[in-house]
Amino acid sequence: MNSHPVLDGLAGAGVRMGLGRMRDFLASCGNPQSAAPVFHVGGTNGKGSVCHLLSAILHAHGQRVGTHTSPHLQSVNERIVIDGVPLGDDALSELVSRMNSRRLAWARASLPPEEAWPLTYFEFTVACAFQAFADARVDHMVMEVGMGGRLDATNVVSPVATAIVTVGLDHCAELGNDHAAIAGEKAGIIKPGVPIVVGPLPAEALQVVRSVAAEVNAPLHVWGVDFDAFGSSDLFRYAGKRVHDGLRLSLLGDHQVVNAAVALRLLEVAGIEVSSDDIGRALAAVTHPGRLEWLGPDLLLDGAHNPAGATTLASYLACLPRDRRRTLLLGSGTDKDVRGVAATLAPVVDRIYTTAGVHPKARTPFEVAGECEGLSVPVTPAGPLPEALAVCRQSGDLIVVAGSLYLVGEVRDLVEASAR
Repeated sequence: MNSHPVLDGLAGAGVRMGLGRMRDFLASCGNPQSAAPVFHVGGTNGKGSVCHLLSAILHAHGQRVGTHTSPHLQSVNERIVIDGVPLGDDALSELVSRMNSRRLAWARASLPPEEAWPLTYFEFTVACAFQAFADARVDHMVMEVGMGGRLDATNVVSPVATAIVTVGLDHCAELGNDHAAIAGEKAGIIKPGVPIVVGPLPAEALQVVRSVAAEVNAPLHVWGVDFDAFGSSDLFRYAGKRVHDGLRLSLLGDHQVVNAAVALRLLEVAGIEVSSDDIGRALAAVTHPGRLEWLGPDLLLDGAHNPAGATTLASYLACLPRDRRRTLLLGSGTDKDVRGVAATLAPVVDRIYTTAGVHPKARTPFEVAGECEGLSVPVTPAGPLPEALAVCRQSGDLIVVAGSLYLVGEVRDLVEASAR
């Protein structure tokens, strides 16, 4: 489902951090967020992959799992997934209408008349996810933090385990301009006595997380100290409370080994024992569209939209044979460090074409090109995405699309439409 009158109307509410509205509204709905044990996963990059990996393992273990991630690439249904299947259009439409009736009744009873936006788009879709999972009587919920953590709308849960996968520079206007400040916001999901699992964090970020965990007596489990993984996505070994050998990932990129290890440690600290066979079967089949995703031999998509994500993409590209010219098709939102992304990827591509999708926050191709002036490769504004993609694909180059998850979603739409 690409559009719904209620969701379209809420799109104008923007971002409003805070938990009071969510807590009050969910209480009026009977607190569906408390219907099942919750895994709460945050971080700058990697948190979506961890959610998909964790959910796949739980499902292979015979559990009914509700998974909420954001943003969506092509349809809002992607945000509400049960046992690996997005909620269908009819079910989602009914859910949105039902939850909107509750939202309006709650607003009339609880909010002043001048409150124009009782909930934001993100708050409402998170509430819908909680209700859908409660309705489906899932065994576990896996919830991805939207932005930050401390004031994120998902931070109304009482989780069985939490994770901070990475800390990098993104959403700096809202979260802070250095790793320590951003880590402080992300550490807001740490709960008293609840295990917290962390991936490879910068030293200053880990220090902040360690301090917050100690303050609330939350057991801290650190990558490389309390658990680890060795090898590549083609074949790796996990070492934690248990050892699992001979694991393989369907997701591309060796960074996914770290994400898989975080998912496995979350299960361990929650006291869930899963067989190596179930783990292996899940990891070999999990999908995460838009992350190092090939849509043909000439087209690679990756949602890298910050320098840390671009570093991961660059590492993957550096491992591929340089057997043809590479064109980076780059688009970006107005709130992203597009120059940092472009500068990171410039050494592993031969030229950059800039473009723009239809998202209201998208920079124009000329604005993106202006941010990329002075790089080591030529930069050319290529116009709107449909035309830019068509020109690129006629070149015989390897086309790498990056800079924005929304851009990646639009490319998937275009490719699917051309195949019909």
